Amino acid sequence: MTLDQLRIFVAVAERQHVTRAAEALNLVQSAVSAAIAALEGRHAVKLFHRVGRGIELTEAGRLFLVEARAVLARAEAAEQVLADLSGLRRGTLAIRASQTIAGHWLPRHLVAFRAAYPDIVLRLGIGNTAQAAEAVRSGVAELGFVEGAVEDDGLASLPVAEDRLVLVVRPGHELAGCSQPAPSDLAAASWVLREPGSGTRSALESAVAAAGLAPDALTVALELPSNEAVLAAVAAGAGASVLSEAVVAPSLRTGTLVAVPLGLPARIFRVLRHKERYRSRAADALLDLIRAASTEDGAP
Repeated sequence: MTLDQLRIFVAVAERQHVTRAAEALNLVQSAVSAAIAALEGRHAVKLFHRVGRGIELTEAGRLFLVEARAVLARAEAAEQVLADLSGLRRGTLAIRASQTIAGHWLPRHLVAFRAAYPDIVLRLGIGNTAQAAEAVRSGVAELGFVEGAVEDDGLASLPVAEDRLVLVVRPGHELAGCSQPAPSDLAAASWVLREPGSGTRSALESAVAAAGLAPDALTVALELPSNEAVLAAVAAGAGASVLSEAVVAPSLRTGTLVAVPLGLPARIFRVLRHKERYRSRAADALLDLIRAASTEDGAP
């Protein structure tokens, strides 16, 4: 079993498609198929179901995926140790970030890092707060940027920026023009929310609880997996939502949505690192750039 075979297996498993995995790895499809066949043949186990023209992981494949990812993460960590010795002249930095951060706050910092360290490959994965924390916990990512609270004794959590949440509705909604919605107004409204595990949703639920209303008293009309989907649903009249100021700013400027004063507290963007895993110089360098930029911006 080779690391290349593991990389190919993970690529196919994550995409559920041989051709797309081959394109992502810059390999011919026959090489990808041969690697999967070699793994299955050597160990006499089926890793994928062939269903029509598609493929799905078998139970054995699902179990093997966990181990394959862990092995690749350890191999990358070992390579990173050697890369550090070369003075940030090579290596890879794996990052996982929540959607709000990856789409609106993090990119400028990654651009600055790329300009300063062009030989370091940045690998960014996007998920909600819970998924970002799991990626750091398992070693798939070295840094996780989140906006939600994470309670995990194995992870260190440090503040890196501040964000503000905004309650938004489309013009003409019953909450539009409300100077300060009462808890009964919030309970009467329909809501479009991100999925459980999202930091944005957790922040809303905390604010609702602080106002004296149980979060499960909210009428959830739609539960959607992305900020963009939530924005579109609110603009279409599906209900109210709470999103990052950076996410809703363009819609507020064009008048597609209107803000409703709710007095939501600021929330903190945080970076997660594993307390016991090796800390690369590349990760330290990115965090140094973020701190420097925050100081220039006057952030706390």
